Amino acid sequence: MPKQKQSAAIYPGCSLRSIFVPTLRENPVNQPIVNAINVSRYFKRGSERVDVLDDLSLQVPEGQFLALMGPSGSGKTTLLNLIAGLDTPSSGEIWVGESLVSKMSESQLARWRTENVGFVFQFYHLLPVLSAYENVELPLLLLPLSSKKRREQVMTALDLVGLHDRSKHIPSQLSGGQQQRVGIARAIVTDPTLIVADEPTGDLDAKSAHEILDLMCTLQRSLNKTILMVTHDPRAAKRADRIQYLDKGQLVDKPEDELYEAG
Repeated sequence: MPKQKQSAAIYPGCSLRSIFVPTLRENPVNQPIVNAINVSRYFKRGSERVDVLDDLSLQVPEGQFLALMGPSGSGKTTLLNLIAGLDTPSSGEIWVGESLVSKMSESQLARWRTENVGFVFQFYHLLPVLSAYENVELPLLLLPLSSKKRREQVMTALDLVGLHDRSKHIPSQLSGGQQQRVGIARAIVTDPTLIVADEPTGDLDAKSAHEILDLMCTLQRSLNKTILMVTHDPRAAKRADRIQYLDKGQLVDKPEDELYEAG
């Protein structure tokens, strides 16, 4: 099926609003960009079956910033991994735009993730021997782009996160907040359909966490990016457009506040 995606028109020095030039999408108006239908996921532990997600359905409109909250073991990260094509459900369907992600082969998923998903991790996952520029460039090496085009996209992504002047620095020369900004630049450099973030502020001090959330909100609103974020921090979740709570593998109404008190 045809891929749902914006076409990137990236030039050095572009403003945030003009970095990506949207084209008409085939996704009908008001239709979800993410649609998880009756999804279950279980694992085998010896002869025991461990149910992680239980007949869960979730829809996410295009351009929405969604926060997933829940206690440890509730299925948040498993759901995020399924939507991002890092895992496949035991039953049910996951659609992203017109792509039935849950039925793709491993090779199809690898290609689809490269073109459609940007990842932001709690511990950054930057290669320590590579510069900020080289870390951001990595996803582009899997795409058929010229070196000139890669450089344009990398430098614009670094501009967007405020690290143009840190492009030659390796991770050990950057603060935690700056490293996470590199991670976000790497996530957006391919102009993905989705940005998935697993505890993106979990390893940051309060000031850096606030700045990273400001940046994510700016990218979402200015570039119409769909963001799915897993977090334990209610202060981070409040920055999202919508909060969904999980408990024991199912979506639930807001749980007792004491389960999510800020640490």
